[in-house]
Amino acid sequence: MSNNQGQLSTKHLLGIKDLLEEDLQLIFSTAHNFKNVINRPVKKVPSLKDITVANLFFENSTRTRMSFELAEKRLSADVINFSASTSSVSKGETLLDTVNNILSMKVDMIVMRHPAPGACAYLSKKINASILNAGDGAHEHPTQALLDAFSIQEQIGEIRGKNIAIIGDIVHSRVALSNIFCLKKLGAHIRVCGPPTLIPRYIHELGVEVSYNLEETLQWCDVANVLRIQLERQKIKLFPSLREYARYYGINRQILEKVGKEIIIMHPGPINRGVEITSDVADGPASIILQQVENGVAIRMAALFLLATRV
Repeated sequence: MSNNQGQLSTKHLLGIKDLLEEDLQLIFSTAHNFKNVINRPVKKVPSLKDITVANLFFENSTRTRMSFELAEKRLSADVINFSASTSSVSKGETLLDTVNNILSMKVDMIVMRHPAPGACAYLSKKINASILNAGDGAHEHPTQALLDAFSIQEQIGEIRGKNIAIIGDIVHSRVALSNIFCLKKLGAHIRVCGPPTLIPRYIHELGVEVSYNLEETLQWCDVANVLRIQLERQKIKLFPSLREYARYYGINRQILEKVGKEIIIMHPGPINRGVEITSDVADGPASIILQQVENGVAIRMAALFLLATRV
């Protein structure tokens, strides 16, 4: 289905895989307008007045949850927050029952994070409300990929033809998968880098390069998106120790000075300081980590607005 007259081609935002390049550019241009809004003294617009949004978080979240809630409030939506740990889910209620109970309160949109891959896609076939995926297991995290691409565009302009490295725990990362889909659609060259145990076996089939050499990858790339080591998702030990990981794959000032070129450093957060990245790099001049957080609100405002106004 084609994108026309400033509308998204899809009713839900389940993953980057479902979006057209025109959808991405529409979200970016809308986010650019909203970024101007949130930097004004009066940061609120009435765009989603009388729209009710439910934030359903079945997994812990700080940045994403706060970012969505702030985006919704900046758009004047009515917001209800749901946390699985304090809900009837802990008493055995199913996902569909939980959501149908919430929808019976006349909710228009759902923002959901869930540990099961495909949970949002499953719900989208069962209910009428628009669904925005805030992360489903190790599958996708579309708004993170959108804000990452938007942040890169702000820094270096055209993404097409640029070399972008995704470094770290690729196998457990929904951010990596969404970033690959998004940046490939925008014409970037992608390379993933990390220990062999943290790189999925068939990832090259997505059209990305694979490297196990950090220094060589940093020499190659214009942008390095550094991912967190997700110890909570590792069922078995995949590398000897955090110290060993930091020695071979941690990004510090010494390795950047050795590479001797300007590289934009990104991280989706939360950061394990001293493991995948040191404080002097995370807080240094090459880092755009805080710009990513700021852009997250604008991107989520754009996604909510475009889904809510789709007819």
